[in-house]
Parts: sequence; structure tokens; C-alpha cells
Amino acid sequence: MAEEYGVLRHHEGRSERAIFIIDAEGIIRYIDIHDIDDQPDNAVLWEELRRITPAAMAAEPQKPEQQPLPRGGVIMYCASWCPECRQARRWFEARGIQFTEVDVNANPAAAAQVRRWADGNLVTPTFDIHGSIVVDYQPDQLEKLLG
Repeated sequence: MAEEYGVLRHHEGRSERAIFIIDAEGIIRYIDIHDIDDQPDNAVLWEELRRITPAAMAAEPQKPEQQPLPRGGVIMYCASWCPECRQARRWFEARGIQFTEVDVNANPAAAAQVRRWADGNLVTPTFDIHGSIVVDYQPDQLEKLLG
């Protein structure tokens, strides 16, 4: 399917992160293509679905409960799908570093905080290391801060 829709990276054997919303008549009504490691904004997708199929979208999913953000220590803001988050977890575990993990998809306040730190982008992983912020997985920066 990725090849048919023109989003396959032939040289890598994988696709871009591509979202196609197709209506009941089989017409493509929305296309959103990102690098495979970038996650689109779900609010935008829900708005498109509401626009295309208002009756079907009457029952909107429940919003996650607002949770307070942790403070102090080593905090990793991440997403379950993120390959760099998996690398960062292994990096911390290999060094025996205790850290708190916050899922930006489950905690809207966490997503908003990461966007403030990352110039409006939802970049995972993002780290708060004793108050110093590291956007994206940068082992050399983490090593400096945790040295």
C-alpha cells in the first residue's frame, strides 16, 4: 500500500508516516505525510474526521486526565512509538540511571511543556535533567549533564 500511495522509501524499505483519510465513497479527503519518527497532531486529525464525517464523529474520544508534571531529577518526556525513546531508555538502563518517564500522548500538560521547550514542536524524547533541558536524544549532552 505504501508504494501504491507513493510514500515508500525504496532505498530504506520503509514508508514515511502517512495518514490518508478516505471517505465512504473511496475518495481521499485528507493526506498528511511526516518523517516516520514524527507524530502528527491528533487534534488536527480529529478535526478533519469531524469535518468529513460529522455524524460518525459525534462521540469524541475522552480526553486524557490532566496529570501534574514531575519535578526534579531525571525526567524523559517520550512517546511509546518513538524509536529514539527506546534508545534513551536502554542508555539510562545500561548506566543504572534512575529516571521518570512521562508519556506526552497520555498527558496533555507534558505535550504542551515539550512544545514550549522545542519551539512549538512535539519532539520526543525530550529530557529535563535537574532543570536543564535536552531536546531530542543527544547522548553526549546527557553524558555531560549526568557525568
